[in-house]
Amino acid sequence: MTLPAPAPPTPPAVPAVQTGPADEPPVVVGDDTTGRSRAARRWRRARWPLTVLVAVALLVGFLAVVRPATSAAPYAPDNPEQGGAMAVAEVLRDQGVRVTHVTTVAEASAAAGPDSTLLITPNPSFFAEDQISALNRTGADLVVLQPDYSMLAGLTRGSVDSTYGESTGPVDPECADPAARAAGPLRLRPGLYDSSDGSGTVRPVLCWPDGVGAFAYARLDYPDRSVTVVSDPTVIRNDAVLQDGNAALALWMLGGHEDLVWLVPDPMDVSTVGDEPTPAERGQVDALMPPGSAPVALVVVLAAVLLTLWRARRLGPLVVEDLPVLVRSAEATRGRARLYRAARARGHAAAGLRASAADRIASRLGLARSSDANTVVDAVVAATDRPSQQVADLLYGPPPADDAALAELARRLDTLESEVHRP
Repeated sequence: MTLPAPAPPTPPAVPAVQTGPADEPPVVVGDDTTGRSRAARRWRRARWPLTVLVAVALLVGFLAVVRPATSAAPYAPDNPEQGGAMAVAEVLRDQGVRVTHVTTVAEASAAAGPDSTLLITPNPSFFAEDQISALNRTGADLVVLQPDYSMLAGLTRGSVDSTYGESTGPVDPECADPAARAAGPLRLRPGLYDSSDGSGTVRPVLCWPDGVGAFAYARLDYPDRSVTVVSDPTVIRNDAVLQDGNAALALWMLGGHEDLVWLVPDPMDVSTVGDEPTPAERGQVDALMPPGSAPVALVVVLAAVLLTLWRARRLGPLVVEDLPVLVRSAEATRGRARLYRAARARGHAAAGLRASAADRIASRLGLARSSDANTVVDAVVAATDRPSQQVADLLYGPPPADDAALAELARRLDTLESEVHRP
């Protein structure tokens, strides 16, 4: 008597795949991801860095708005520290003088004119000859603090030269200049002397001598303008402006016109006339941006660059090189499997198995590579007489939960592939 063969074990139940309408492929792919799930996973990875960047940007923006716009540049009219000159600038503004702060020769040349005063604070480097000529051609009354030898010679036409001197205490101006007489005794460091040969029509007025031929103040009155040179720039500094008559001298020198152009030279400036936009043109751009926006923009750009360097991938063509040793395909397969196992990437491993099986099955059944999931499932069902849901679960189901489920999936895919034959 022939006993019936035992029935094959019932395969474990696999969650049903979520399918769309009849004319659309399932939305779940082999590794159980969709466009929405991938976007959500990327957002979860990036939300903390983005949160930190947004918090930093908001903090910098808040500080830029609530903090008054000041600088730390020496002798700058917006520097409230000891080395700045904000005190003199604010007093001049209170007296109706329009103070224009510039940092380049091009800006100074564009802003200064015959009815204005141009203040040139000490330059940390040196002015080029074309820059000195550009300042000379403005037609403004020049006030120069501690100039270098080339600027002193260029602005005074060789009438005044520099020397070394020391201040021993408050000394009288000993000259008839109105500003010097208003200031009275000062402690300015002398460093100027008369180098004219006497043949010129304009001779410098020298004040505050040291008794050995050096002076601290020189003024030349030309027919169209005047040039005032002070060898000691502390006369306008916040920490010394209240000493003796420094404030009176500073206000007399700088308050002669309603417009004062305050040049604090940039050490990297190489501009001359017309190389940069005028302050009026720059003001049109600045009016569109709130105060303090430049530091915020700098922080944002720096953060964007760092984020790009952190997240960017290396681009470029693939380089084909000969392997130093021959590696058997089985060893490469086992090595890749160990990497998947170490990373617990069961979803990626299952997706690779399903994609390879589906590709071989579709090729065996004569399907095009562009066939969708429904077409592949229908062809396999017609070739094997398996239930449609079972085939869909095998080829496009969710990822396995553990290693045992992954091994079972590989076995069932191999069985399915062996059952497929060309109709």
